[in-house]
Amino acid sequence: MPAAASQRRIGLIIVGDEILSGRRQDKHFGKVVELLAARGMRLAWAEILSDDRDALTAAYRRSFATGDVVFSCGGIGGTPDDHTRQAVAAALGVEMALHPQAEEAITLRTAEMAAKGQGTTDMSTPENQQRLQMGVFPVGAEIVPNPYNRIPGFFIHDHTFVPGFPVMAWPMLEWTLDTRYRDLQHLTRHAEHSFLVFNMPESRITPSLVEIERRWPAVRAFSLPSVGESGGAPHIELGVKGEPEPAAEALLFLQAEVERLGGKRVPPAAA
Repeated sequence: MPAAASQRRIGLIIVGDEILSGRRQDKHFGKVVELLAARGMRLAWAEILSDDRDALTAAYRRSFATGDVVFSCGGIGGTPDDHTRQAVAAALGVEMALHPQAEEAITLRTAEMAAKGQGTTDMSTPENQQRLQMGVFPVGAEIVPNPYNRIPGFFIHDHTFVPGFPVMAWPMLEWTLDTRYRDLQHLTRHAEHSFLVFNMPESRITPSLVEIERRWPAVRAFSLPSVGESGGAPHIELGVKGEPEPAAEALLFLQAEVERLGGKRVPPAAA
């Protein structure tokens, strides 16, 4: 059964050999975090997967079993290296079929292109039959409209599948968030505070971070050390995140602990 709305986790799957090989840099992770944050939502986990049908099938089988809300970007096209649609069907144990609304959208897109002198409206041609393959989805899926070129993505069992192209994927994800998941937006209040500390080893402040989570169970403390790799002085970014009121209390405690333990809030050169 789905978890209570306030407890539902959100995951992201990014598909593409080109990401793993470094031929292209992923842009989806940061954008999805941004889209969620604007709606008072947070990402719980993310994966980058290759264009391997067996690996994708196994990954989707796992994600379907979680009951999480999942967004998957990439691999839904009609070329031989696109396996997402087929992997989803295999993971769910269902057949695939041309979705009537997808067929309508692709036919309309084909007509628009033909009107510009690009191809024909005859959907029986090999080229247009290949285009229709992009509307073949796992049985039971619903379409996700694509405002860029009408070629839809699909939605099934709280998983939304969109193309890898950001210009298409991001509006489709926004539509999904605001159409299907409005009830998950702004359910919890969340605050995050951090500050830089110099002249202090992480081991010295760690007991204070443990104490924060003991005193304020709704707060998580974090420590992000830097060795000064960008040319600045070595430091630690210390912070707290969680419900606003206890997070504010925990922040004051943490700042006091840094002072008590001899840490500095400004770089040594500026002291």
